[in-house]
Amino acid sequence: MTENPFADAGARDRLVAVRAEVAKAVVGQDAAVSGLLVALLCGGHVLMEGVPGTAKTLLVRTLAGALDVGTRRVQFTPDLMPGDITGSMVIDSHAGELSFREGPVFTNLLLADEINRTPPKTQSALLEAMEEGQVSVDGVSHPLPRPFLVAATQNPVEYEGTYPLPEAQLDRFLLKVVLPIPPRADELEILRRHADGFDPRDVAAAGVTAVAGPDDIAAGQAAVRRVQVSPEVAGYIVDIARATRESPSLSLGVSPRGATALLRASRAWAWLTGRDFVTPDDVKALAHATLVHRLALRPEAELEGVDVAQVLASALGSVPVPR
Repeated sequence: MTENPFADAGARDRLVAVRAEVAKAVVGQDAAVSGLLVALLCGGHVLMEGVPGTAKTLLVRTLAGALDVGTRRVQFTPDLMPGDITGSMVIDSHAGELSFREGPVFTNLLLADEINRTPPKTQSALLEAMEEGQVSVDGVSHPLPRPFLVAATQNPVEYEGTYPLPEAQLDRFLLKVVLPIPPRADELEILRRHADGFDPRDVAAAGVTAVAGPDDIAAGQAAVRRVQVSPEVAGYIVDIARATRESPSLSLGVSPRGATALLRASRAWAWLTGRDFVTPDDVKALAHATLVHRLALRPEAELEGVDVAQVLASALGSVPVPR
């Protein structure tokens, strides 16, 4: 007998309520909130792209408050060392011996701010922790808390003094979420809130309270793994991935890991939407955020001003949608 993905429907209702709770402090970033929830349910991580001032830090801090989990922020700089993130061995002055001091990665929601400003060695240390769910120092493994999500940010307009993530590392992020400049109505609402005394460093004052918790996330993760995927929908995902590999504009298409990521994200979205099965619409809804950062344009396509999002849209349009 197949287990019911909605055996704990209360967990889903509470996680859906997180969106409204975050909206008390963050205006107009619903897609980013949904993306972070999907990543949490998949045990994945998110790359957030947006110019400074689009509420990336506030979003993660508010989400942590609504989920009753810990959060920390690391500002990535050129002189940041791997041990500054993962932790290191230090001398315990009382015991007179070495002991492990945990780094900021030992939290639930880690905001890795401007990850492309730190050298590859430090980037790799964080990505290894993301992949393994643990930190190893002097041959001893230290498991990271659960849930664990890295929201890494990068500024899309500044390239001087940066170390762009290579394709193999970008592939480790489940989703890439773009935080746009808000439309005029949302920007007016932001100014109104600040004029009324809103302090982005004090989300509790905005009325944000915990409406879900780690147990709800764990229950949701288990339920998502039981969401059904038909052979037709699985074939649709594979055909999308293969269409990107065959595109003449791309030097790198979607890898099998990318196709698996789209499957996982689609299941989480279906569950959050209230279904125990994945539809082609779920796949299309998550395709851009899940796949666009895994694609690389050919140099000649870049010179012609081709946009990778347009290439992905073309690939999606070329694949027949199962009925």
